[in-house]
Amino acid sequence: MFTQLENLKGKFVEVGKMLSDPATMADMKRFTQLNKEYRELEKIVKVYDDYKLILSNIDNNKQILETEKDEEFREMAKGELAELEVRKDKVEEELKQLLVPKEPEDERDVLIEIRAGTGGDEASLFAGDLARMYTRYCELLGWKVTIVNANEGTVGGFKEIVLEVTGENVYGKLKFESGVHRVQRIPETEAKGRVHTSAVTVAVLPEADEVEVYINPADIKLDVFRASGAGGQHVNRTESAVRLTHIPTGTVVECQAERSQHKNREQAMKMLKTKIYEEAVRKHENEIAARRKTLVSTGDRSAKIRTYNYPQGRITDHRINMSMYNLDAFMNGEIGEMIDALAVAEQTEKLKEGNVVF
Repeated sequence: MFTQLENLKGKFVEVGKMLSDPATMADMKRFTQLNKEYRELEKIVKVYDDYKLILSNIDNNKQILETEKDEEFREMAKGELAELEVRKDKVEEELKQLLVPKEPEDERDVLIEIRAGTGGDEASLFAGDLARMYTRYCELLGWKVTIVNANEGTVGGFKEIVLEVTGENVYGKLKFESGVHRVQRIPETEAKGRVHTSAVTVAVLPEADEVEVYINPADIKLDVFRASGAGGQHVNRTESAVRLTHIPTGTVVECQAERSQHKNREQAMKMLKTKIYEEAVRKHENEIAARRKTLVSTGDRSAKIRTYNYPQGRITDHRINMSMYNLDAFMNGEIGEMIDALAVAEQTEKLKEGNVVF
């Protein structure tokens, strides 16, 4: 362990020197890449330095207990030693988590596709609630959210909405949200006040880089149509919305967020590449799923992952059997605690696979 950590600390110092090199600063792409690596290494080095200080203090207190005759000093050393042992275990666990190899897709930006499932109008309303929840969560983290495509429900909400999220480590955080989200509540449209169960599907897709996915233009069918929804008279007058069909795979994407057909086509092509790339990611996740007894992130988009029970004010994630009772705050974007718990569960699974030796 110490050899690995010392090597990482040496790399941290080396990257720091490269960042201060004028040649590096002149190459913005390389500078950005190194700066990102520096920040990741910095997190590990800070915890490692804290860990070494704790070990040193533990040794000092043990030495006091072995050599000191003054009983008051001995009692102080004994009390401090107990506290240090607790801190040591906590920091050691933190180091384990930091040393777990990250999935290469975790740093990517994402598209979030939210679709109303069973439940009719109520499902559309809940799809709108989830879109707002994710938007608020992203805003809390300083990420940028853009509506790429939206098909509104008849009484509100969305039959389907696609959000693009850009920021730091976006897929690494949001990948746990893919699956079926079930809601239990009394619909606004229900006169008799009975609790209904509806479902919404969420798919979080890591965006593909230009170099990773090549699509032959001859394999694409382009359709243009008039946009619907918000946007004023313009959307009713021009055929600015774009639909692209990738003939070999049957993949279809739509974009009507922009007024310009050209911009919508550009965004739609980006979505198409992301969807095709996501198939490879899903295959990778399914291979991981086959190896693990418990499953947090998965390629199975039909799995029921979470229930939102409004009468009880409860949210339950079925993958880790965790329930929270802060439904109002949760739906207002405060979902970080649940996502962090899912991340810890995934890292624990990786540790069981033997990726990190401590």
